[in-house]
Amino acid sequence: MFTDVTPNAPWSEPDLTALAIQAFKGLGLPPADAADVVRVLVQADLFGLNTHGLSRIESYGERLLVGGINPRATITVESPAPALRLVDGDNGVGPLVGMHALRAAMDAATQCGVGLALARGSNHFGPISPYSLIAAEAGFASMIGSNATTTIAPWGGTDARLGNSPLGFGVPNPGGQPFLLDMAMSVVARAKVRNAFKRGETIPDTWATDKAGRPTTDPKSALDGFLLPIGGHKGYGLALLVDLFAGLLSNAAYLTHVKSWVDAPEEPQNLGHFFILIDTRRLGSTEWLTHRMLDFATILHDSVPADASRPVIVPGEIELEKMTRQRETGIVLEAAVVSLLRQHAAKAV
Repeated sequence: MFTDVTPNAPWSEPDLTALAIQAFKGLGLPPADAADVVRVLVQADLFGLNTHGLSRIESYGERLLVGGINPRATITVESPAPALRLVDGDNGVGPLVGMHALRAAMDAATQCGVGLALARGSNHFGPISPYSLIAAEAGFASMIGSNATTTIAPWGGTDARLGNSPLGFGVPNPGGQPFLLDMAMSVVARAKVRNAFKRGETIPDTWATDKAGRPTTDPKSALDGFLLPIGGHKGYGLALLVDLFAGLLSNAAYLTHVKSWVDAPEEPQNLGHFFILIDTRRLGSTEWLTHRMLDFATILHDSVPADASRPVIVPGEIELEKMTRQRETGIVLEAAVVSLLRQHAAKAV
């Protein structure tokens, strides 16, 4: 695990991208595949989503080195219907499979107005918002999801049977900021529970249950138990829907069939993803969409905030503002992440 957290000097996006591509080449990926992976992870860091950015070089790298992920994946795309694409990731690095699936869905949506790509044979593919932004910048509204290793018990159950599967949405705005919503299915991330345990603090009883399925305020009991889904039984249903689309329909693993990358790092996870895209250019002009998106945001921004220090925002604004700022001032990563990137980059031919 990383131990050195001393900040480095800020990196420019091009320099960090170049280093990261070399690092993934050092782990065995071809240059074009490394570039796909890095595009997603650097975008995550630009958004401030550091837990899902280039810090993933640790977990991805460990699994590449033990054969749990195929560094030379041959990804294939089938078209069983004009608007449908089936992507076989060949156990490749998740963001690589994700980018292939995104491009396949964009191709289908360009041809038909709406496109669906279902991917199988994949691994953890990073956060959803980078894919949503790429789609939005190309004029596509998106609904994107992935299944995950089991960490949540069925509603009323006492053992982990479904994953904390992410789900995201994006809507382009040709004249401003797109709408970007990226969320997982648990009330809070497991990292928040771990941090409370380290600080000796209690947690709200709405965050997790103990191993018997009872709500708990003890973070240790929560770590031994299960995360709670957002919205109670409604969140449970939504998590199942994501797994049905991402796992079952794609012919990937689902629920307890998904391998844990922590417990079995050398085994393929066979995660699945879905990408549903709408070509907004088929709906009207860019001026039409810009006017409606700006009006939509204005209606929300004009609401008087309950706390004057916390104005109303539209999902995605915080991440997009951080991206703009970091492109000007540079991206700061933990020293240990940079060190590991350099170690792998030194192995590149």
